[in-house]
Parts: sequence; C-alpha cells; structure tokens
Amino acid sequence: MAEQSRELATGMESLAAQAFEVAGEAFNLGSPKQLQEVLYDKLGMPALRKTQKGQRSTAEPVLQELASRGFDLPRIILEHRSLSKLKSTYTDSLPAEINQRTGRIHTSYNQAVAATGRLSSADPNLQNIPIRTAEGRRIRQAFVAPPGRKLVAADYSQIELRIMAHLSGDEGLLSAFDGGDDIHRATAAEVFGCGLDAVSDDQRRSAKAINFGLIYGMSAFGLGQQLGVSRHVADEYIERYFDRYPGVHAYMETIRAQAHDDGFVETVFGRRLYLPEINDRNRMRRQAAERTAINAPMQGSAADIIKRAMLAVDAYCADPGVDAAMIMQVHDELVLEVAEGAEDTVIDGVTGRMRDAARLSVELVVDVGVGDNWDEAH
Repeated sequence: MAEQSRELATGMESLAAQAFEVAGEAFNLGSPKQLQEVLYDKLGMPALRKTQKGQRSTAEPVLQELASRGFDLPRIILEHRSLSKLKSTYTDSLPAEINQRTGRIHTSYNQAVAATGRLSSADPNLQNIPIRTAEGRRIRQAFVAPPGRKLVAADYSQIELRIMAHLSGDEGLLSAFDGGDDIHRATAAEVFGCGLDAVSDDQRRSAKAINFGLIYGMSAFGLGQQLGVSRHVADEYIERYFDRYPGVHAYMETIRAQAHDDGFVETVFGRRLYLPEINDRNRMRRQAAERTAINAPMQGSAADIIKRAMLAVDAYCADPGVDAAMIMQVHDELVLEVAEGAEDTVIDGVTGRMRDAARLSVELVVDVGVGDNWDEAH
C-alpha cells in the first residue's frame, strides 16, 4: 500500500500539471472558489448548477456533465479527485488501522444506522472499497489470507432484482430468472425489441441502468443523465420496460399508494420501514420518500436475507469439523477465511445455507470466488 501511495502521488502530480496546462495557470485543485474562476470565468464553461449559497457548483455530477460535453479540464479534475480519495482514504490511512496485537484490521458493524436495515461499516469502512477501477482493485489485493489459508467470497447474484420479481410477481421477470437468463440481456431484448443473441454490449449496459434505476425509483430525467440520452428517449425506454413488465409497474403503483396510506412499507419478512415524509407538503421531500417506498422493501429484504444467512453460516463454521471463519460482510457478500484443501467443502456448506436463507418465487443464486487475496476471491 505504501508503494501504491507513492504511485498515486505521482499520478496526481501528472494530472495537476495537465490541469495547469489546460487552464493556462497554476491553481489550487482543491479550492472550489479557484476552480469556479478557472472553469467559468477564464474558460467560459456553462455554469450548470448552483450551490445552496448561490455559488456556481463544482460538485462531481456537474464536472461529469461538463466532461461528457467534451471539456478536458473537468475530466482531469475528476481523475485527480479519484486518485486523491484513494490515497487519503485507503492507501495512506488503512495501514495505520492495523491492530499491532493481531496484525489485522478490525471494522465495527452498525445495525441501526442505515434506514433499510443493512449493516454499515465504520472505523474503517470496509464496505465501500472500490472495485470498478484497476487502482481500486489493487487496494483489495492488500487484504490477504495468512499462510495455509484462502479467502472465499460468496456473493448473492442480483438479489434486489430477484426480490423485485418475487414482490411484483411479474411473469416476464419470473420467467427470465427461472430460465437462467442474463436478466440485463433479457431486459435489453425486451426494451430494444431484438433477440437475446442480437443484444449489443451498449444495449445491455443501458438495460442494466434501467433495471437498477427503476428499482431505486429513478425518474426519466435521472435515467437520461445516466445513459447520456435525452429525457424523451429515457421516457420511451421506461414506457417500453413497463409494457414488457407490467407487474413491476403495478407493484410500484400499489406500494406507493400503500406507503401514503400506512406511512411505512414492509420487507418480505414483515419488518417495517417507516417513511415520515411520505405525505410531506414539500414536493421534493414527498417524492424522495416515494422513491424510498419503492426501493426500501427490496434493500430491506436483502438486508434481512444476508443477516439470516450470516446466522446460518456462523453456526456452520462453529462445527468442530469445519475449519473456516466468517471475517467480513459487504452488503450482499460474505468473506470467509478457509483452510487450504477445505475450500470445496466449505463452499458447498456456505452457498447452500445462503440459498436457504429465504424462500422466494425465484431461486437465490450465490456466486463464489477463491483466492489468496480479496481481489482474487471476488
């Protein structure tokens, strides 16, 4: 991690030099005021949004939108911020968290912080270590199994979409999961009106954004921004999606109305999630609560399922004949430390218990990886 910190520092210096060259002057990349002056006053970029205090925003979504319009400096700033966060949050600080007695990092899990009931991790937070970039995955490579042991990562596959299929009872979704289809490819085929084999990578990516966007209550405007298409096109995608999956649309309408009447929604197991702003006079707060009403039963049910799985897996690992220990939970994933040679047996024991943690209309699927470090296992 020390080596990676040095490399990140070099990368940040290089990006800062590029930024100064594009701007035509040196400035403090971490200063919103100086960045406003360079972006909007000197380079004449459009100020897309303002802060609550009326200042021209330099927040990440604004810079992303400017970068998507072909402006170089916002892209460079975003890359610099990304490296800076990796360095300060992980490669510089994680080594300082090592417990000198155990030689390990110990996080604290909180049960009553996230409104959905998910466990949250703190001091340090091990649930948001990035995985989508090569630099983020390198951080996961620093988490290693001791000699004679392996790391096993068992992750629920698309659990929230499976819960949506269960809650909505939509025949199209249920059929896609029962058939073992790639759900994003199946959605793309439906939305774009083509055969499964004809779905392009771009269409699958768009369908993935639609699948997850809609279960998070995303609007056509938000979906359009994420996909880089107009609101009109995003509206068409949503309309086609609901035409193909009418059960999902009916469920969303029902749960929204129920939330307004009851002031809460429930998980598959009957745990209540209260929505104090569901009937708020402020439209923005009310709409935010409606989006939560749609998503909370899925996130909340996923939280219930992984906790039930943890209890079952913990009891399994307590068996004297099982040489394994559960060491970490990251939302829908359990990470275990397993004796070399016992991996196959433990994987069978763990995945069976994770699959049996709930009985839904569709089967729960668990993806498993094994490795000497967390990146390899995931």
